[in-house]
Amino acid sequence: MTQPFEQSAALAAISAIRHGFYGRRGGVSQGDFASNNMSYVQTDSVEATTANRRQVTAAMQFESDALCVLKQVHSATVRVVTGRQENPASHVGGSHPFEADAMVTNVPGLLLGILTADCTPILFADPEAGVIGATHAGWRGAAHGICEATVDAMVRLGADPARIIAAIGPTISGANYQVGPQFVADELKLYPNARNRVFVPEGDVEHFDLPGFVEDCLRDTGVLGIDRVGGCTYAHPDRYFSHRYATHHGTRTGRQIAVIGLT
Repeated sequence: MTQPFEQSAALAAISAIRHGFYGRRGGVSQGDFASNNMSYVQTDSVEATTANRRQVTAAMQFESDALCVLKQVHSATVRVVTGRQENPASHVGGSHPFEADAMVTNVPGLLLGILTADCTPILFADPEAGVIGATHAGWRGAAHGICEATVDAMVRLGADPARIIAAIGPTISGANYQVGPQFVADELKLYPNARNRVFVPEGDVEHFDLPGFVEDCLRDTGVLGIDRVGGCTYAHPDRYFSHRYATHHGTRTGRQIAVIGLT
C-alpha cells in the first residue's frame, strides 16, 4: 500500500529538495499502531517499523540508510548532521546516540526525519545556501527556543533567515489542546510573549494554540516564508497518530514522520 504524505507548496517548488509530512496510513503496522508507525520506542514490532521507514526513504528516492533520526527530549538542542547514522533499530530499548530536537545539514543524500504525535514538526530550507533543517517543537521545546536555535544553526552553515522557508506540519490545534491554568503559568514563565496564544472557550478552561505559537517563534527569527501543512492530529485520528487522543481513549499510539533531504 502506498504511504500518502502531504507537502508544502513552497518546499515542493525547490528542485534540489525532497520532503513529506507522513501520517498514519499506508504502512504495515497492526493494531493500535496501524498502519504507518515510525517509532522504535513504542511497542510496535521492529520489523514493521523498519519496513515503514524503508518505504519512506524509497518514496523520497534516498538510500535506505540515509534516514537520520534523533532521541527527541523536548530541548532546544540542535545537531549538525554530516553523515549517515548507524542502524537506528540497534538502539531499541537502549540509549540513542543523539539526544536533540532538531537537525540541520548542507550535505546531499541525507534524509532528516522528525517523529511526532501532536507536537509540531517543522521542515526548513534555504535553497540558495543549500541548507535544510527539521525540528520537533512541543510547547516546552518551543518555549525554550528550539525554533530560534534551528535557524541559528542554519545561519552558521550559510543560510539567511530572509531566504528560509519553514513548513509547519500536522499538529494538535488550539481547539483540541486544553491545558488549564498551571500549564499557562509554566508556559508564560518560560516565554512571556506566548500569552497571545492562550484562549478560553466559553465554559471551558485555558487552551493553547501550539502551531500559532511556533509560527510566532519563527517570525521572531526573521523567517518570513512560513507554510502550514495538514490538519489537527487530535481531530483526525484516522489520518494521524495523536498521543492526546490515545490517552483520552485508553489506547496506545505510534508516531508519524516528517522528512526533508537535499538531492
